[in-house]
Order: sequence, then structure tokens, then C-alpha cells
Amino acid sequence: MRRLLLALLIGLLALPSAVMANTETAVFAGGCFWCLEHDLEDLPGVLEATSGYSGGHVDDPTYRQVSGEKTGHQEVVEVRFDPAQISYGTLLRSYWRNVDPLDGDGQFCDRGDSYRPVIFTADAAQARDAEASAQAAALELGQPRSELKVELRDAARFWPAEDYHQNYADLNALKYNFYRFSCGRDRRLDEVWGASARRGDAWLEPAQLGRNP
Repeated sequence: MRRLLLALLIGLLALPSAVMANTETAVFAGGCFWCLEHDLEDLPGVLEATSGYSGGHVDDPTYRQVSGEKTGHQEVVEVRFDPAQISYGTLLRSYWRNVDPLDGDGQFCDRGDSYRPVIFTADAAQARDAEASAQAAALELGQPRSELKVELRDAARFWPAEDYHQNYADLNALKYNFYRFSCGRDRRLDEVWGASARRGDAWLEPAQLGRNP
């Protein structure tokens, strides 16, 4: 009995690390991180979405530094997900349909380098999937690949943003909803993506869009 209890205890202690071993991480920049975090955090299979900064040259940057365009960082969201429940490709589709991929100078009302859209890829597999998703997004939009302004680049260190930025949409619903509306985010998403806006459904083929391939 004692051996059985000891084995059960060891198994329980090992469980968190086993669970963590089955998770993956994606990092996306798509304008205001409050919005992108809110857009991605409730997808089935997403375990956690954290607002932060990546891509720059300053350690442990502050919001004031990043928004002052002095660090080279973008506002990003780090998404920790269970690949058995949601694939990286599905996450990518949700990402694309929540940004304006035709705007490389910022996103919506937020302008500047810190708001540029970027997909940070952790390895060669993510890089391949990201490029495939860009090709599919261009096809769905009826645009040449070169017109998509979302940068694909190798992952850089992720720095979590200050506590007051985390879960902002849920903790500050009135301010968040006013900001999102006044920034025109959803209006522009509807203009760009139509019925696919904010959705992670399969990519649409030209025939489904009434276009010749």
C-alpha cells in the first residue's frame, strides 16, 4: 500500500511538467495587444494569452518606452496552446482574420513601428506554416503575396507587459469597448475580410469567392 501511495504521489507531482510538455507557444503582433489578446484567448485549445513586447533591442522594456518608438519592440501576444486541441495553422487563420494585413505602418488607428503586424516563428515548422498561411490569405483576399505587409521573422525574446495590461478587455470592459469601437478595428476587419472577419474557419478558395483561380 505504501509503495502504491508513493507511486501515486510521484505521478501527481510529475503531472504539471507532463502537461506543459504537450503545449506550444505562438507569438503574434497585430496592433493593440489588448485587442489581439482578447481575440485569441478564448479559442478552444488556447491555454493562455499574455500581452507583451518582442522584437526590439532593449531588455525588459516598459510600455512608455515601446509606445515611444525607442526600443524596436512591437506590442505582441504570446499564445500558449495545446496542439492536440488547436493547430498552429488554425491559430494563424484566426490571427490573419483579426488584423489588417494590407497595412504595414501600424494597425487601425494605432500608427508606428510598435503596432506593425508581425508573426514571430519559433522554428522551421512554424516558419513554413506561417508562409503557407500568408499565401492562403493573399489568395482569399485576391491580392498578390507581395501586398501583404505582415512581416514573418524569427522569434525574439518575449517580455510580458505590465500587470495592468493583462486581461484588459475583461477587467476594463467599458474603456476597452470604447477604444475598440473608436479605433475602427472591427469596421476595417469587416471591410478587408467580409464574413470571414474574426474567424478561424478554413481558408476560402477563389471559387467560393466567385473569382477565377
